[in-house]
Amino acid sequence: MRLMRRGDEFSIVPTTIELMNNRLRGSEQALGTLTCQRLRDRARPRILIGGLGMGFTLRAALDALPPSAQVTVAELMPAVVDWARGPLAPLFAGSLDDPRVEVRVEDVNRTIQSGPEAFDAILLDVDNGPEGLTRRSNDRLYDVWGLGRARYALRPGGILAVWSGSPDRRFKSRLQRCGFAVDEQRVHANGRSGRRHVLWLATRPSGRD
Repeated sequence: MRLMRRGDEFSIVPTTIELMNNRLRGSEQALGTLTCQRLRDRARPRILIGGLGMGFTLRAALDALPPSAQVTVAELMPAVVDWARGPLAPLFAGSLDDPRVEVRVEDVNRTIQSGPEAFDAILLDVDNGPEGLTRRSNDRLYDVWGLGRARYALRPGGILAVWSGSPDRRFKSRLQRCGFAVDEQRVHANGRSGRRHVLWLATRPSGRD
């Protein structure tokens, strides 16, 4: 995993494929905003964000959440956390110092399995879509087993939100087969025009099941 810089432009590159660029932040911000706006009626929402990245999802989530919220960020790579407090600190705009935020250097798969009905929302932005890019073992996040674990970790009416660089009909169908009600959103990468990214907002039914 490398951090690349050219002037004011930063890129995170795990291999030869760019994972994230600070110029294209619109869909990452939408992931946080659209998910957390749906939780506005919950008194003490607890949120899990998989992948720290450049902090755009975290900042947007904090802006949409009440002071009583708790936000856990699971980031596997210690270097990404170091960059967030170092060269990328201006992009984070103090969000890591927000008292609502806890950053854990661990696999988000492990965090999801920390207990039943632990979260009101789980936001995943750790790959370029619903398959492992940074690690092949991330495939487990998106298969039937992983989606079942995510559903188990969500409170009734909770949301599993997944970011993707492109559509994936099979994944959307898999979410539905696993018992989620799925809302697929197409969002501009830069927030205004150009290429669209995909967000799946998958809601666990409100009844106990």
